[in-house]
Amino acid sequence: MNIMLFHSTYGLRPAVRAAADRLRAAGHEVWTPDLFDGRTFETVEEGRALKEEIGKDELLRRAVLASAPYSGRGLVYAGFSFGAATAQTLALGDRHARGLLLLHGTSDLAPNASVEELPVQLHVAEPDPFEPDDWLSAWYLQMGRAGADVEVYRYPGAGHLYTDPELPDYDEEAAEATWRVALGFLDSL
Repeated sequence: MNIMLFHSTYGLRPAVRAAADRLRAAGHEVWTPDLFDGRTFETVEEGRALKEEIGKDELLRRAVLASAPYSGRGLVYAGFSFGAATAQTLALGDRHARGLLLLHGTSDLAPNASVEELPVQLHVAEPDPFEPDDWLSAWYLQMGRAGADVEVYRYPGAGHLYTDPELPDYDEEAAEATWRVALGFLDSL
Protein backbone atom coordinates (compact mmCIF):
# COMPACT_ATOMS: atom_id res chain seq x y z
CA MET A 1 0.00 0.00 0.00
CA ASN A 2 0.91 3.62 -0.48
CA ILE A 3 0.33 5.37 2.84
CA MET A 4 0.21 9.09 3.62
CA LEU A 5 0.79 9.32 7.40
CA PHE A 6 0.04 12.63 9.17
CA HIS A 7 1.49 13.67 12.53
CA SER A 8 -0.38 14.84 15.62
CA THR A 9 -0.49 18.30 17.17
CA TYR A 10 2.89 17.47 18.71
CA GLY A 11 4.46 17.63 15.24
CA LEU A 12 6.56 15.14 13.31
CA ARG A 13 8.02 13.41 16.38
CA PRO A 14 10.21 10.30 16.49
CA ALA A 15 7.13 8.13 17.17
CA VAL A 16 5.65 9.11 13.80
CA ARG A 17 8.90 8.28 12.04
CA ALA A 18 9.06 4.95 13.93
CA ALA A 19 5.48 4.17 12.87
CA ALA A 20 6.41 4.90 9.26
CA ASP A 21 9.44 2.61 9.58
CA ARG A 22 7.21 -0.14 11.01
CA LEU A 23 4.87 0.23 8.04
CA ARG A 24 7.78 0.21 5.58
CA ALA A 25 9.16 -2.95 7.19
CA ALA A 26 5.77 -4.55 6.47
CA GLY A 27 6.23 -3.72 2.78
CA HIS A 28 4.34 -0.44 2.48
CA GLU A 29 5.50 2.81 0.91
CA VAL A 30 4.99 5.63 3.41
CA TRP A 31 5.19 9.42 3.30
CA THR A 32 5.20 11.57 6.44
CA PRO A 33 4.60 15.18 5.50
CA ASP A 34 5.64 17.78 8.05
CA LEU A 35 2.76 20.23 8.25
CA PHE A 36 4.53 22.22 11.00
CA ASP A 37 7.77 22.97 9.09
CA GLY A 38 10.02 21.08 11.49
CA ARG A 39 8.51 22.32 14.74
CA THR A 40 7.65 19.78 17.44
CA PHE A 41 6.13 20.35 20.86
CA GLU A 42 6.16 18.97 24.37
CA THR A 43 2.54 19.89 25.12
CA VAL A 44 -0.78 19.78 23.29
CA GLU A 45 -1.30 23.44 24.11
CA GLU A 46 1.89 24.48 22.31
CA GLY A 47 0.90 22.46 19.25
CA ARG A 48 -2.60 23.90 19.25
CA ALA A 49 -1.19 27.42 19.40
CA LEU A 50 0.84 26.75 16.25
CA LYS A 51 -2.19 25.17 14.55
CA GLU A 52 -4.18 28.33 15.25
CA GLU A 53 -1.30 30.52 14.07
CA ILE A 54 -0.97 28.62 10.78
CA GLY A 55 -4.72 28.26 10.36
CA LYS A 56 -6.96 25.36 9.39
CA ASP A 57 -7.12 26.30 5.70
CA GLU A 58 -3.34 26.55 5.36
CA LEU A 59 -2.79 23.23 7.15
CA LEU A 60 -5.29 21.55 4.84
CA ARG A 61 -3.59 23.15 1.82
CA ARG A 62 -0.24 21.77 2.97
CA ALA A 63 -1.74 18.30 3.44
CA VAL A 64 -3.36 18.37 -0.01
CA LEU A 65 -0.11 19.52 -1.64
CA ALA A 66 1.82 16.75 0.10
CA SER A 67 -0.69 14.09 -0.99
CA ALA A 68 -1.53 15.26 -4.50
CA PRO A 69 1.51 13.78 -6.30
CA TYR A 70 0.63 10.31 -4.94
CA SER A 71 -3.17 10.37 -4.99
CA GLY A 72 -3.47 8.66 -8.36
CA ARG A 73 -1.68 5.63 -6.91
CA GLY A 74 -4.57 5.01 -4.52
CA LEU A 75 -3.45 6.19 -1.09
CA VAL A 76 -4.33 4.90 2.31
CA TYR A 77 -4.63 8.02 4.43
CA ALA A 78 -3.53 7.63 8.03
CA GLY A 79 -2.79 9.86 10.97
CA PHE A 80 -2.38 10.40 14.67
CA SER A 81 -5.04 12.52 16.47
CA PHE A 82 -4.99 15.88 14.59
CA GLY A 83 -3.30 13.97 11.76
CA ALA A 84 -6.16 11.47 11.79
CA ALA A 85 -8.63 14.32 11.34
CA THR A 86 -6.53 15.56 8.42
CA ALA A 87 -6.34 12.07 6.94
CA GLN A 88 -10.11 11.66 7.23
CA THR A 89 -10.78 14.93 5.42
CA LEU A 90 -8.46 13.99 2.56
CA ALA A 91 -9.69 10.39 2.24
CA LEU A 92 -13.31 11.50 2.03
CA GLY A 93 -12.38 13.92 -0.74
CA ASP A 94 -10.15 11.60 -2.78
CA ARG A 95 -11.99 9.26 -5.15
CA HIS A 96 -8.78 7.20 -5.45
CA ALA A 97 -8.45 6.59 -1.68
CA ARG A 98 -7.91 2.91 -0.85
CA GLY A 99 -8.46 3.18 2.89
CA LEU A 100 -8.37 5.28 6.03
CA LEU A 101 -6.44 4.38 9.20
CA LEU A 102 -7.28 6.62 12.13
CA LEU A 103 -5.11 6.52 15.24
CA HIS A 104 -6.40 8.45 18.24
CA GLY A 105 -8.76 10.76 16.38
CA THR A 106 -11.62 11.56 14.07
CA SER A 107 -13.13 14.67 12.53
CA ASP A 108 -16.43 16.23 11.55
CA LEU A 109 -17.98 15.03 8.32
CA ALA A 110 -19.48 17.32 5.73
CA PRO A 111 -23.23 16.71 5.48
CA ASN A 112 -22.82 15.63 1.85
CA ALA A 113 -19.78 13.36 2.43
CA SER A 114 -19.98 10.28 0.27
CA VAL A 115 -17.61 7.41 -0.51
CA GLU A 116 -17.99 4.00 -2.08
CA GLU A 117 -17.30 1.40 0.60
CA LEU A 118 -14.13 3.08 1.85
CA PRO A 119 -12.48 0.75 4.40
CA VAL A 120 -11.93 2.68 7.64
CA GLN A 121 -10.27 1.54 10.84
CA LEU A 122 -10.22 3.63 14.02
CA HIS A 123 -8.06 2.91 17.09
CA VAL A 124 -8.88 5.02 20.14
CA ALA A 125 -8.47 5.00 23.91
CA GLU A 126 -11.43 4.26 26.17
CA PRO A 127 -12.21 6.70 27.58
CA ASP A 128 -10.59 9.40 25.49
CA PRO A 129 -11.12 13.05 26.48
CA PHE A 130 -10.83 14.15 22.84
CA GLU A 131 -13.11 11.38 21.48
CA PRO A 132 -16.02 10.99 23.95
CA ASP A 133 -18.46 8.09 23.55
CA ASP A 134 -21.37 10.23 22.29
CA TRP A 135 -19.13 11.80 19.65
CA LEU A 136 -17.79 8.43 18.50
CA SER A 137 -21.29 6.96 18.23
CA ALA A 138 -22.47 9.88 16.08
CA TRP A 139 -19.27 9.77 14.01
CA TYR A 140 -19.67 6.02 13.40
CA LEU A 141 -23.25 6.47 12.17
CA GLN A 142 -22.29 9.40 9.93
CA MET A 143 -19.39 7.48 8.39
CA GLY A 144 -21.71 4.55 7.69
CA ARG A 145 -24.25 6.83 6.04
CA ALA A 146 -21.44 8.32 3.94
CA GLY A 147 -20.68 4.84 2.61
CA ALA A 148 -17.62 3.89 4.69
CA ASP A 149 -17.03 0.38 6.00
CA VAL A 150 -15.93 1.20 9.56
CA GLU A 151 -14.19 -0.84 12.25
CA VAL A 152 -13.60 0.70 15.69
CA TYR A 153 -11.11 -0.64 18.24
CA ARG A 154 -11.16 0.72 21.81
CA TYR A 155 -8.34 0.34 24.33
CA PRO A 156 -9.57 0.59 27.94
CA GLY A 157 -7.30 2.52 30.26
CA ALA A 158 -4.93 3.76 27.56
CA GLY A 159 -4.14 7.46 27.26
CA HIS A 160 -5.07 9.55 24.21
CA LEU A 161 -1.79 9.16 22.25
CA TYR A 162 -0.98 5.74 23.68
CA THR A 163 1.24 4.69 20.73
CA ASP A 164 3.91 7.35 21.40
CA PRO A 165 6.52 5.94 23.82
CA GLU A 166 7.83 9.42 24.65
CA LEU A 167 4.50 10.67 26.01
CA PRO A 168 2.84 10.01 29.38
CA ASP A 169 -0.15 8.45 27.53
CA TYR A 170 1.98 5.56 26.28
CA ASP A 171 0.57 2.06 26.79
CA GLU A 172 2.84 -0.62 25.34
CA GLU A 173 0.22 -3.38 25.34
CA ALA A 174 -2.41 -1.21 23.62
CA ALA A 175 0.16 0.14 21.16
CA GLU A 176 1.32 -3.32 20.10
CA ALA A 177 -2.29 -4.54 19.78
CA THR A 178 -3.07 -1.50 17.63
CA TRP A 179 -0.17 -2.16 15.28
CA ARG A 180 -1.04 -5.87 14.93
CA VAL A 181 -4.62 -5.06 13.96
CA ALA A 182 -3.66 -2.08 11.77
CA LEU A 183 -1.09 -4.09 9.82
CA GLY A 184 -3.72 -6.78 9.22
CA PHE A 185 -6.12 -4.10 8.00
CA LEU A 186 -3.54 -2.71 5.58
CA ASP A 187 -2.73 -6.20 4.29
CA SER A 188 -6.43 -6.74 3.56
CA LEU A 189 -6.72 -3.72 1.27
